[in-house]
Amino acid sequence: MFSSTGPDVSPYDALLLLSFGGPEKPADVVPFPENVTRGRGIPRERLEEVGEHYFLFGGRSPINDQNRALLAAIREDLAGSGIDLPVYWGNRNWDPYLVDTLTQMREDGITRAAVLTTSAYSSYSSCRQYRENLADAVAAVEGAPRLDRLRQYFNHPGFVEPVVDATTAGLAELPDNVRERAELVFVTHSIPTEMAETSGPDGDGYVRQHLSVAAEVTSRVRQETGRHHGHDTVFCSRSGSPRTPWLEPDVNDHLATLAKAGARAVVLVPVGFVSDHMEVIYDLDTEALATAEKLGLEAIRVATPGVDPRFVAMVRDLLVERAAAERDEPVERAAVGDMVARPEVCAVGCCPNPRGERPALCGLDA
Repeated sequence: MFSSTGPDVSPYDALLLLSFGGPEKPADVVPFPENVTRGRGIPRERLEEVGEHYFLFGGRSPINDQNRALLAAIREDLAGSGIDLPVYWGNRNWDPYLVDTLTQMREDGITRAAVLTTSAYSSYSSCRQYRENLADAVAAVEGAPRLDRLRQYFNHPGFVEPVVDATTAGLAELPDNVRERAELVFVTHSIPTEMAETSGPDGDGYVRQHLSVAAEVTSRVRQETGRHHGHDTVFCSRSGSPRTPWLEPDVNDHLATLAKAGARAVVLVPVGFVSDHMEVIYDLDTEALATAEKLGLEAIRVATPGVDPRFVAMVRDLLVERAAAERDEPVERAAVGDMVARPEVCAVGCCPNPRGERPALCGLDA
């Protein structure tokens, strides 16, 4: 289903936006993390503690509204490029649930869809778990369409370039007397170290991918500003048992280290997130900025890609790229930095489930 005036996206007759989901009202706040962590034995007290973060923002996560905005932007971009393709949206953990979306797609006569996940990097929780959710949903919906996931896009220019511009803009907002020596602090979601070590087809993919993007952004910022800024990659949103090792340092601890070393200003770059999730507006805008103020650091948090036109156009590029590959046509996969573009189909054993094997779609071991 495509216009003769636009790129060929056959064999696909739909695009599916697959995201994490989040509570929409106060009554959803505790049931939502219960749903996310079901079967992991996390105490209700901890879930209620996490829920308090949502109550600071009216008992509502920003993620669903951000997905609605992205959905609208993708539809507009595809139509403007001459691609007549319906775009659906489903969540892993909250309404609209993936099963319900696949049911609607089946009723609409969709037979094969490309899938974009709102996670740019490789790890169990950011990659394979989505593939497991796809397998579960397809098994639950008789006659569900065939699903092909689009590749991870951490080093696609449509993701990286908005981060570069946001970082440069953030530096420009700092006071003149501290801007030149400001430190760039790239922040992403922490995950258990065991999960990090097994991420990607060869291990350590999650950390290596983030380090690659941070280095690329820092290099481009230097080219644009003529100044070199020190940079580090740090983590936020640690959860789970305190006995389980997770990636460190935490962003707040790192800010304390920088202040002790004499830093006067920092730019917080949420490089691990595609939009302003709760981890951004609470962990960074609320906690980390408060920590910086307490330490006497000038600090600013820069924008995520969100609905930047380059990020939205990236979705179209990934779709056209995957469609061409499925038609056995030559494909050039855009990538920047020191790592090659990720393959469309995950390798056997890529990002394994730390709790044991489960069926997963869109991989060679599916």
